[in-house]
Amino acid sequence: MTGEEQRAHAGSGIIAIDKPRGPTSHQVTAWVGEMLGVRVGHSGTLDPQVSGVLLVMYGNTVRLAPILLKHDKEYICLMRLHGDVPREAVEAVAREFTGRIYQRPPRRSAVKRSLRIRRVYELEILDMEGRLVLFRVRCEAGTYIRSLCSHMGLALGVGAQMQELRRTRSGPFDEKSTCTLHELRDACKLARAGDDAPLRRLSLPLEEAVADVPRITVRDTAVDALCRGASLAGVGVTGSSTFSAGETVAVFTRKEELVCTGKALVNSSSFRPGEPGLVMAPHTVLMKPGTYEKGWKKARR
Repeated sequence: MTGEEQRAHAGSGIIAIDKPRGPTSHQVTAWVGEMLGVRVGHSGTLDPQVSGVLLVMYGNTVRLAPILLKHDKEYICLMRLHGDVPREAVEAVAREFTGRIYQRPPRRSAVKRSLRIRRVYELEILDMEGRLVLFRVRCEAGTYIRSLCSHMGLALGVGAQMQELRRTRSGPFDEKSTCTLHELRDACKLARAGDDAPLRRLSLPLEEAVADVPRITVRDTAVDALCRGASLAGVGVTGSSTFSAGETVAVFTRKEELVCTGKALVNSSSFRPGEPGLVMAPHTVLMKPGTYEKGWKKARR
């Protein structure tokens, strides 16, 4: 993270924790908050016995939770079959469960147990030994792997259950992005002693959290108005990706700094950069007002 980005988002960031088995996601998040001394939140609950990538947001970044919660997830799962089945049959069922599937949340889940549709993008059988099946799955947020194992077992005619589970990716953040609680504690101790470099290295760029979100790039003169809640007009835009009206978009400076996210008011095809007309209304501002000089003046009365 550059010095300018640190000033722009001071006191905000994302820490990717390699959650151990045992504690709940809420406990791990609370421990991170105590170490950092700021308000925190997490994206995507992991059961106590599940390990892996847990994104903990701190400071203003907590406001990006709706976006991070929608990130695709990847898991490595160990499934135990309740009967003997050849590998060919397991791989055939894996193909059947790739795509749109119906699920009902488990009884122990914290959400309403209504039938829902989730998408499984990839389901790869990695290894099989006896009744133990190791597979990798990349899926839509909100997919229950425990239910997936149960349903695959029913389709195989022998039954099955989830034995172990590890989340290996959440959106653009994978295991290489993570740190342990012990590493974070040591970095926080060094920061209190005056050396904040290790803690800054563990803090992930906010920009990566919205890597998959349609984007708009704006002129420096438009940034401060956006930081104060003003809607974005086309005259302040220098470029954009493709998006539709009503879609969530991320607004960046020309230095690739995240300013805010907001709701597109028009289709990207219906305006040209530099032309008048409202394009986007901000709803989550991440950059502090005053980071860029004002490019607008109050009308005289």
